[in-house]
Amino acid sequence: MESLTAAPAAAPLKGRPREFCVDQALAAALRVFWSKGYEGASLTDLTAAMGITRPSLYAAFGNKESLFRKALDLYQCEKMAYVGHALERPTARAVAEHLLRGSMENATATSEPHGCLGVITSVACGPEAESIREEVLERSKVAKDALIDRMERAKNEGDLPAHIDVEGLTSYLYAIMQGMAVQAGSGATRAELERLIDTSLAMWPSR
Repeated sequence: MESLTAAPAAAPLKGRPREFCVDQALAAALRVFWSKGYEGASLTDLTAAMGITRPSLYAAFGNKESLFRKALDLYQCEKMAYVGHALERPTARAVAEHLLRGSMENATATSEPHGCLGVITSVACGPEAESIREEVLERSKVAKDALIDRMERAKNEGDLPAHIDVEGLTSYLYAIMQGMAVQAGSGATRAELERLIDTSLAMWPSR
């Protein structure tokens, strides 16, 4: 005779845990994008560096575009933190120096690809990646506007001469930083970039 006692209910199946560290995989993806740009980074490059399969990439990060946006968030948080610190400096010249030296440190770090992820991506994107290029440029614009506001404040406080065009001065700083990123990517040494920074600061407008 069969027992009338119900068998214990089976425990609900849990989703299979990921077999990789999401943070480490994202950091690896960032290095690929940083060295090759958005279009130059293939899914094969990305999955090989991240140590995961394509299905795992899609499940954890979405498509390639979504992965890049997450990598860009990480880049801004970790590699571009010096920009926010620069804006807190007490003088316009100190702001400029902190920006230039922070940019140089990023561009010459031996543990990371050379150059600037934003510059590499914004200049290398074709029509099929236009939305990525636009986002990179928009994020750069937000940072540039913050720097313009900081220089305008310095001008109002008498820290910069009254005749200075703060937008032009900000564009000058950006040109130097972008130039250093390009030069570093082409093999410029740290000593060469330091000389460029020293020359730029020697030309800084003062009262």
